[in-house]
Amino acid sequence: MDQNVKLSGNVDILITNMTIIQIMDIGRHSVLLTRCDGKYSAISNQCSHYGAPLSKGVISGHKVRCPWHGSCFNALTGDLEEFPGIDSLPCHKVQTGRYDIRHQKRLQRMGAAVPGVNHTVLLLGGGAASLICAETLRQENYGGRIIMASRDDLLPYDKTRLSKVMNVLSDTIVLRRKEFFQQYDIEVWLQKEAVSVDTEKKTVTFDDGLVQSYDQLLLSTGSKGLDVPGRKLDNIKMLETPEDARQIHAASLGCNIVLVGTSFVGMEVASYMIDKASSITVVGSSDMPYQNTLGREVGKITMMMLLEKGVRFYMNDHVTEIKGVNGKVKEVVLKSGNVIPADVLIYMRTNVPDVFCAGDLASFPLALAKNQLVNIGHWQMAQAQGRIAALNMLKKTTELTSVPYYWTILQGRTIRYAGYGEGYTEIVMKGNYEFEERKFLALYIKNDEVIAAVGLDYDPVVSAVAERLLSGKVITKKEAQSDDPSWLQVS
Repeated sequence: MDQNVKLSGNVDILITNMTIIQIMDIGRHSVLLTRCDGKYSAISNQCSHYGAPLSKGVISGHKVRCPWHGSCFNALTGDLEEFPGIDSLPCHKVQTGRYDIRHQKRLQRMGAAVPGVNHTVLLLGGGAASLICAETLRQENYGGRIIMASRDDLLPYDKTRLSKVMNVLSDTIVLRRKEFFQQYDIEVWLQKEAVSVDTEKKTVTFDDGLVQSYDQLLLSTGSKGLDVPGRKLDNIKMLETPEDARQIHAASLGCNIVLVGTSFVGMEVASYMIDKASSITVVGSSDMPYQNTLGREVGKITMMMLLEKGVRFYMNDHVTEIKGVNGKVKEVVLKSGNVIPADVLIYMRTNVPDVFCAGDLASFPLALAKNQLVNIGHWQMAQAQGRIAALNMLKKTTELTSVPYYWTILQGRTIRYAGYGEGYTEIVMKGNYEFEERKFLALYIKNDEVIAAVGLDYDPVVSAVAERLLSGKVITKKEAQSDDPSWLQVS
């Protein structure tokens, strides 16, 4: 029997037999009302990551997955279950009457240091993996000392924003405030760089001479950059911090810029600079951008999106030398012999092989790929690795089962990717991918099963694919080729 329920404000909700019931706006907030197993629940409708409407996402059992970036929440409790969000959602009792909805985010219960516990966890690096590792330790009632040491001069921040909004203010992307770390006894050492690790003595030596002992250690220090003659000339920029992003933005206005790397970050920077730089040239080592992640077919589409805006590409090439005049970069020399005029050279980080840690450099067994050892240097996976590292430190042996989910923005439009497409043998393409009004979905097939998906303006299909992959429910090639969308249902 349908019935009306009133919450704070003068907005009615209609309860139906659907799993997702209704959305309602209350001031600046909205609530998602769901029914599962005969139980009603109401959680914030705004994802705690960047405010996406969860009502536009995917619901599976007791879980709601965000349509934008793949964060998952328990619909009954509001608890965060999958990153990249870091906060849970408030959950409200459902009954007739009036209620005051004030908050859109909720911090999971956390403990603090316990006097007399002589145990130290040292986290090297101030990124996503270290932050989530520290938070998970406190959520699991770890009472020892936690030290997070970072060479940055800023508290942990959302690095995914740097290549999307390069003139960003640091304060707007900080993930946790100083008071948070103080409240939960997490020591943060800024501008502190580790120079050596002695695993036998369990000590780390820092650049200022300090030697810190540890009981357990997490390495999540990022990766190294370009190493060619001329790399120390002025106006050669590496994008790592908000200050780097602001400097690149300022230095590139009206100039000829060369970008080395066709990864997600490199392509985002190229897209961002289109209406700012005089000319943009991108140098990539593969046949197509994103070739190792999205494949040649989708890589070609993304390259066309930027070629149409005047960006030039030199593919299957790499930088061998940087020439300067009066101490400033003037030309970039490629292996092919091409010489590119450059006022600014921007390069991306590259992975250091054979290092096992959390974050950009981590190699780990991916359940989705039958526990193949993989490297996925993306934000959501770094967070998941940080959580798993913390649980394993506490002897709560846990495997990483998350489905990789990442996104990129080109020309103001978001491309979303879920799964692990290495080794795919064919792609099923849907939609329009040849013209400027592109809207498409690509499904990667291996052994007659979907192993990954990428979509442009195809929400929430990529999130639905992620949920199917996480649940272990196979998406067959036949389903992928069908025009019947019922295969997207996950519950």
